[in-house]
Amino acid sequence: MDAFARAEAEMRAVVFRSDLSVREIPAPGGLAPNALALAGDVRPEQEGVDSAFGTGRFILLHDPAEPPPWNGSQRIVCFAQAPLEPEIGTDPLLADVAWSWLVDALDSRSAAYHSASGTATKTLSKGFGSLAAEGDGAQIELRASWSPEGPLGPHVEAWAELVCMLAGLPPGSEDIAVFGSRRVTRG
Repeated sequence: MDAFARAEAEMRAVVFRSDLSVREIPAPGGLAPNALALAGDVRPEQEGVDSAFGTGRFILLHDPAEPPPWNGSQRIVCFAQAPLEPEIGTDPLLADVAWSWLVDALDSRSAAYHSASGTATKTLSKGFGSLAAEGDGAQIELRASWSPEGPLGPHVEAWAELVCMLAGLPPGSEDIAVFGSRRVTRG
C-alpha cells in the first residue's frame, strides 16, 4: 500500500464523537496530485448543511515531489469556524486563544507536525435596515496548515476537537445540552 492509500485508510478509520457529524467531501483540485477532504458539523439540524453551532473542513494533500514549503510529501489544510456571543467576539485575545486550541489539540493527541502556519479571524457584525432585527453577531474562524509526521489519525482527531471547542463543546462535553444557536446568517 502506498503512502497516500495508507493515509486515506487512517483518516477513514477515525471514530468521531456523536455530536460531530463528519463526511467525506470532494477535495479541491489542482493543489496536489492526491487529496482527501472531510467536512464536519457540530450537531447539525440537517446533514450536508453547515451547522448553526460550528463547522470545519480538513484536507490532506499528498505530493510525492515534496514541495519545498511543505518540507515533506503531505500537507494538512484545515478550517474551523463558529458563531460567538458578541461580547466574546470583542476579546482582544480571542484569535490567540483559537490558535492555542489548535496547538493544544495537536499536542494532546501527540500529533507530530512542523511548518505550521495560519490565521485566526474574528468578525463582528451589526445588522441595519431589514437585517436590524438579527441584532449584533460575532464569529471566529481559524485557517491553518501544517506538515504532519507519523500517523494521520491523531491529526484528524485534533481537528475534530478544535471544531467542537470553537463551537463551545470542550472535550468531555459530548451529548450535553446546548441552549440556542449563536449563528449569525450575515457575513
